[in-house]
Amino acid sequence: MKFGVVVFPGSNCDQDAVDTLELMDQEVVKLWHKDHDLQGCDFIILPGGFSYGDYLRTGAVARFSPIMNEVIAHANRGGYLMGICNGFQVLAEARLVPGVLLRNANQQYVCKNIYLTPQSPDALLTAGLDRPSYKIPMAHGEGRYFADADTLKSLNDNGQVLFRYCDETGAITEAANPNGSLENIAGVTNLSKNVFGMMPHPERAADPALGNMDGRLIMDQILKAVLV
Repeated sequence: MKFGVVVFPGSNCDQDAVDTLELMDQEVVKLWHKDHDLQGCDFIILPGGFSYGDYLRTGAVARFSPIMNEVIAHANRGGYLMGICNGFQVLAEARLVPGVLLRNANQQYVCKNIYLTPQSPDALLTAGLDRPSYKIPMAHGEGRYFADADTLKSLNDNGQVLFRYCDETGAITEAANPNGSLENIAGVTNLSKNVFGMMPHPERAADPALGNMDGRLIMDQILKAVLV
């Protein structure tokens, strides 16, 4: 499987994603935002950062970058696509996943380790995760997930919630919610479950040198796409 990491002006986690995929012995290339060629990539990643300086709304400008035409077509064909942090914001702006990401409830940028508990029993990213919680770094100012009541019901009914914020034991509590996201939602997938968005950064916890490999356990799940 060949991975492509899209680079927008302001991306700052693109190399983190590349390094993690290379640690996983995967072929990976960077895709410049002005290009129109996905270079035969099977799995596309939109990385974290501050695309276009977060002008207008986070992800609102990047959503119209030239390469997004090909990214959207790839997703609509059933191709795998993952957005992390700013990449999740871009996915939401492109309507590739339900909901929106709003300013954190405390109106502050939050950068710390948090805990996630996997939710979807059949989404590629979570179906193989069997621990109650995973310690993953987060770093964002606009990560508060919001959706209307009908959308929330649909997400829950269809198993589209990937992760919820939790405490170390896996308990989903208000105190464990770092940004005010509705129902502690930290990541969602589309109805077809080939597009994944999450705010925390698994690629920042995937190298033994960092002392935390919980993110690698999440990233390893995407390799199951090879077997599908």
